[in-house]
This record gives sequence, C-alpha cells and structure tokens, in this order.
Amino acid sequence: MKAWQKYAAEALGTFMLVGIGTGAILAVQFADQPSLVAVSLAFGLALITALYTVGRVSGGHFNPAVSLGAFLDRRIGLLDMLWYWVSQVAGALVASLAFLWILDADAVASTYTQINRAVVDEAGGFIAETVFTMIFVMAILVLAKSQAHTKYLGMGLALSAVHFVGLVFTGASVNPARSFAPALVGNTWDGFWLFVLGPLAGAVLGWVLYRVIVLGDTDFSDDAEEIAGAVITGV
Repeated sequence: MKAWQKYAAEALGTFMLVGIGTGAILAVQFADQPSLVAVSLAFGLALITALYTVGRVSGGHFNPAVSLGAFLDRRIGLLDMLWYWVSQVAGALVASLAFLWILDADAVASTYTQINRAVVDEAGGFIAETVFTMIFVMAILVLAKSQAHTKYLGMGLALSAVHFVGLVFTGASVNPARSFAPALVGNTWDGFWLFVLGPLAGAVLGWVLYRVIVLGDTDFSDDAEEIAGAVITGV
C-alpha cells in the first residue's frame, strides 16, 4: 500500500463522515423536524459507510483524535499521523465547501458544533468533549484489533452513541476536523478551542484506559520512551 493511498483514503473518508453528518443537520433543519435520533444515526452510518469503503486502505481514522490514539499506541508513526491530520482536515473542508457552493455560508455555519450555553459553559463543554472522545477512541482502539467483519458496525454505533448524549451539550464534535471545517467556511468560532483540545485530551485518556483496562499495562515508562523517540526522530 502506497503512502499517498492512505492519505487519500483518510481525506475521502473524512469527507464522507463530515459531509453526511453535517448534511443530516441541514436536512432536519429544512424539514423543520429537528431530530436528535436522525443526526446521531447519520454520523454513525456515515462512519460505517466510510469504513467499509476505504477503511482497509488507511485504517479508517477520519478523525485527528483517533489518529492521535493510534500514534500513542504505536500503530502509526508520527509522520503518518501528521499527514493523516492534513488529509482529514482537507476532506472535511471539501465537505463544508460543497455545502457552501450548494447553499450559503450561513447554512454551513449552522452545522458547526455549538455549545449549548443554557446547559453548560465552556469549561463544562471541554470536559464533555474530553469524556465523549475518551469513550469513542477507546472503543475504536479495541474494535480495530478485532478480526470480525462487523467491527465497523461497532465503530459506527459508538459514534452514534456519543452523539445521542453529546448533541445536547456541545454538538458532539469528538473530532477537530469535523468542527474546523464548518468553523472556517461558515466563519463561526464560538468556543472553538474546546473542540480541538477536548478531543485531543480525550484521545490521550482513551488510550490510557485501553492500555490499563484492556491490556492490563500500568507501566507507561516504555511507552513514554517510544513516543518521545518517535517525536525526536520524526517517525
């Protein structure tokens, strides 16, 4: 498998995830029938579609937080992670730009992950994004090791599950690329920092829980050395 194929797969998969997920937000708006169920299922089904389409090419991350978790677990190198991030942001941007061309900037802005300030403040939103992403990334790290052909269904259902809860609080980003694209194209940045730092912090915690609970590894000294070595050498 050539490196460019993996990066192209990540771009296409993220395009599908963000395009279908944010498209569902627009669809329920136009139908004047806002539906927590519809949007939650749309993101999960979008992930399943992307995974079955190009997941075997790149590993099917489509999310910088997932790529960070994979890097921490030494499943991909630092350079691959960085290129995955670039590819994921590019794919997400194309999805938001498509809706800009079809509709307008206001429509794209409406798909941004908004903090429900009637429920939580930014600090609470950060904690929510961290916890939701922790659950999601841990599930991905476990399921990715499965040999079952149904593992992609589990990944999609995991994303739907965190959306069922998270949509009311923060819009359930759990994916910096998913929030960045409509923020840039729709020029709306309210609380953007928590949609970046929350998922990245959640990815780290999800990896820690995976190592401790699933693998029974409580000694992180060797992991720290390997990660530090990867950062220094760039591989």
